[in-house]
Parts: sequence; structure tokens; C-alpha cells
Amino acid sequence: MGRTVPAFRPALEHEIESWKEYRRALREGDQKVFDKLMNFARRHADAGSLASRPLLSEMLFMSFAIEQEKRIASLEEKLKKLEKILTEKG
Repeated sequence: MGRTVPAFRPALEHEIESWKEYRRALREGDQKVFDKLMNFARRHADAGSLASRPLLSEMLFMSFAIEQEKRIASLEEKLKKLEKILTEKG
């Protein structure tokens, strides 16, 4: 039986490549952020391949959200530790 969904990783790279002109129009600093976001999607490619979502952009954005949430949680934890230190010294 033939596959109806292309292999995920090549399809993901094709999707990322389709954003090439957008990336090129960004300022240099924003290009670095863009590249970081695309690497988030690559990091979650295994999960994306199991999700069988017809729109790759959904997987891109979910990967971005997951990584951003992890960063927010880490910063919140650091903030709580700093607040505790300041409260104890206060």
C-alpha cells in the first residue's frame, strides 16, 4: 500500500524552506530568532511524525509554543527563587 503522507522530516524541511523569502526579509537579529524557532520544530520532529497532521505549520507552531512554555516555566522558577532569597534577606 502506498503512503499518502510524505516522509515527515523531508516534508518538514520543505516547509521550512518555503519560508526562505520571509526569513531573508527579516533583520539579521530576527533571522537568528527565526532559525532558533525552526530548530525547535526540528527538535520535535519525532512527535510531529506521529501526529499525522495534514498541515505542517500546525506542528511548527505547536513546537514553538512548547519550547516557549518551557522557557517561561524556567524563568518563573528562577524568579521564585530570587524572590525567596530577597524575602529571607528583607
